[in-house]
Amino acid sequence: MPEPHLLEKFLASGWVDATVFTLRPDYRVMLLGVEGLVPGPSDQASDALLQQAESAARETLRDRPVEQVPHVAVWREAYRAFGAKPQRTRNSLEALLRRAASGLPRVNRLTDLYNAVSVRHQVPVGGEDISRYAGAPRLVRATGEEPFDTVADGTTVIEYPDPGEVVWCDDAGVTCRRWNWRQARRTQLSDDTTTALFILDALDLMTDKALQAAADDLVTHLTRLGPDVRVVHRLIAAAGGD
Repeated sequence: MPEPHLLEKFLASGWVDATVFTLRPDYRVMLLGVEGLVPGPSDQASDALLQQAESAARETLRDRPVEQVPHVAVWREAYRAFGAKPQRTRNSLEALLRRAASGLPRVNRLTDLYNAVSVRHQVPVGGEDISRYAGAPRLVRATGEEPFDTVADGTTVIEYPDPGEVVWCDDAGVTCRRWNWRQARRTQLSDDTTTALFILDALDLMTDKALQAAADDLVTHLTRLGPDVRVVHRLIAAAGGD
């Protein structure tokens, strides 16, 4: 049994650096800490959710290209603001929408759930294994010295973010590059994850009400993954809007 209030302590320790809010004062993040999950590979239920998300994506893209979807376009603006080229490094929402036509990936049921919610609500969502964290989660402008473990040509490699890049990190290094572009292997969800952190990123086009609706949708599906699932949430915004 996890230590009482462990999730609350973990979420309370997280923070967003002031330089990120200077870049995008409209930024808000909903953090969900979840314990008691019964993990496993993709299953019939997660596949059905992804099929619904694929249908929603086809409808979204019926009369416009991906880059003109408003919630995609605003994240492209945010990427340009810290020097990233969005046509080369796509925000996670855009990447999923582009894959929807040929089929969204089936990874494991935790990842499948948050990918489906991301597409259905048009919000970037990330999932991390809390047991693999070293210290608090925080969103900062990188110095360029933080290690990031990833895979290139089938081989595990260590890369480093560009100075000024917006990254999620902990005491051991980067957990997600370019805000919500690519997650590190170290903290990624697996078939064995029982305690997870989910990160829902919002910019001005997404209202607090819509952000909460996306979080509620994710929680609804997560609570079906075990009889003892418990969820703690925290909203972080600029100017003390925590």
